Amino acid sequence: MGCCGSTGKKRDWKPLEDRKCTDIPWLILFFLFNVGMLFIAGFAISTGAASRLISGYDSYGNTCGQKNKEIPGIELSGRDQTQNKYVFFLDPCNINIVKSKINSVALCVSRCPETQLKTYEDLRAFAQSNGSHLCSYELEPSSYPSDPNKASKCPKLPVPPSKSLPVFQRCTPSDISCYAKFAEALTTFVSDNSVLHRVIAGVMTSKEIIMGLCLLSLVLSIILMGVIRFISALLVWLLTAVVVLGSLGGTGALWWLYVDHRQSVNATMPANELAVAKDNEKALLIYAIAATIFTAILLLLLFFMRKRVALTIALFRVASKVFGYLPLLVLQPFWTFLTLMLFWVYWIAVLLLLGTAGSPVKNNQTDLVEFQMHGPLQYMVWYHAFGLIWISEFILACQQMTIAGAVVTYYFTRDKSQLSMTPILTSVLRLMRYHIGTVVKGAFIITLVEIPRLILTYIHSQLKGQENACARCMLKACVCCLWCLEKCLAYLNQNAYIATAINSTSFCTSARDAFIILAENALRVATINSVGDFVLFLGKVLIVSCTAFAGMLSLNYQREYTVWVLPLIIVCVFAFLVAHCFLSVFEMVVDVLFLCFAVDCKYNDGSPGSEYYMDKALMEFVESSMKAEAEEKRDGGSSREMKPMTGGGTLA
Repeated sequence: MGCCGSTGKKRDWKPLEDRKCTDIPWLILFFLFNVGMLFIAGFAISTGAASRLISGYDSYGNTCGQKNKEIPGIELSGRDQTQNKYVFFLDPCNINIVKSKINSVALCVSRCPETQLKTYEDLRAFAQSNGSHLCSYELEPSSYPSDPNKASKCPKLPVPPSKSLPVFQRCTPSDISCYAKFAEALTTFVSDNSVLHRVIAGVMTSKEIIMGLCLLSLVLSIILMGVIRFISALLVWLLTAVVVLGSLGGTGALWWLYVDHRQSVNATMPANELAVAKDNEKALLIYAIAATIFTAILLLLLFFMRKRVALTIALFRVASKVFGYLPLLVLQPFWTFLTLMLFWVYWIAVLLLLGTAGSPVKNNQTDLVEFQMHGPLQYMVWYHAFGLIWISEFILACQQMTIAGAVVTYYFTRDKSQLSMTPILTSVLRLMRYHIGTVVKGAFIITLVEIPRLILTYIHSQLKGQENACARCMLKACVCCLWCLEKCLAYLNQNAYIATAINSTSFCTSARDAFIILAENALRVATINSVGDFVLFLGKVLIVSCTAFAGMLSLNYQREYTVWVLPLIIVCVFAFLVAHCFLSVFEMVVDVLFLCFAVDCKYNDGSPGSEYYMDKALMEFVESSMKAEAEEKRDGGSSREMKPMTGGGTLA
């Protein structure tokens, strides 16, 4: 453990006694890395990529809406396109599926066609009426109908009406049929194109219901947080009972709807309604089978975990009091989500800029101009991609450190009336002043594991359908191992942040200390992670089940023209993400409380001068556990030795 900062002697935990800056070299490294990220953005803007991204450019390297310099070796380059501000594609549906590019000649035009143009005479009349030439630059409008090269130099007929995008000035067809075909080509698992058409139509016709159900999931998440706050003592059993009844009821409802839909299918129905009815019947059968399997597994897990919830209930009670003192913890996911969204918008914008940066190069196969970066500059995209993962993990780690700092301060403050008026803000300021380097290092470790996992996942997806099944199985095994390693490191990182918030030590020292205290309480850790996380998972299941049930009732009234598959999946995924955002904060609070509780029990025994910091509810639990252990030993009722916590109390 020398590489992790071990000094060879056992170190004591000293909560909130000293504060010092931690992992400063990693903070410097992160600062230099972000300077590189800003350099990439500045390079893309300085090379004219911003104007090409926003205004667009034609197939000859001319940026629309401005004067251009001639490009050596490129005909029709260097044109004055000041009056031509829009990009028009001669064949917008000619799409390269592999490279996600439109293989079509692009021109700068002064106006997008607002009505359908069916003949070359219509193209000539459109050009002469408003000066917008939709054929190649070397052709005069008067020669559109008679030119022998009109098939390759003019747009594919008929030209659909189009309108320009609000920011990116491209002429986009109002009829999205070609883009629906593009989506069908990407969705290789759909063999019947008409099925995808009906699914997309179902989403469009149910968009109001989808939005309403997403809002319902948000309201249910807020209500569940209130339930956790005020009736935590009954939460575990109440939530368990509701989830069991809800799972059984939902499974029964799915089977009832499946039978009802199957009986309602009539061969005399119109073809379109018959196809929709059969799709709904298949979807409901799949949902019903999946719900039955899930309910069976859920009941088995509840049966085996029914006796290991005492410590979880005690920690939940204390966690509910934490939210009473720190109510703004509930809003922490909103700030994290907002920060992530702003960073992702910036990252995508720079990525798009990089896609249009570089020098103009003529493609020998298509004779079209593309902008490409050569030499070391082409590795900017990889640097930028690494920054996406590292900085995203850093933002998430900042949320964990902020929550840990606030809860640690609450736990190790004996007189709660002496707490700061703004404990969350105090924790944020402490993070920024002392522990940014620690968070950076933890995020970097997760990134080092996540990147090879993503690469192997991509390679595995590319090998689908290949004959070498052994290689695909090995890759899948490697991906699973890396995923497990990532989850273990994420949990260790979280506890390292908690230890840093307690002792103000570096990342490696905190990780070592946290690992030791967790290893000493391995059984208790297993109980908290299994029962506590399982209870919170039940909360997520409850929200998703209620939302899905409301969705089934709502969509059931539109069975004639709505396919349920995609709308219900969208709603359930959104509901789970919303519930996870709220309940992950509560989960983090419980984990922080447990580590603080373990440290408290290790270094205090409740005697004068060594009083516990723990809440009265936890103290009562420790005392009752000690009494239960004493009675068990006195009665000789168990041959198994109950291993106590260091300092007193059993938690099993």
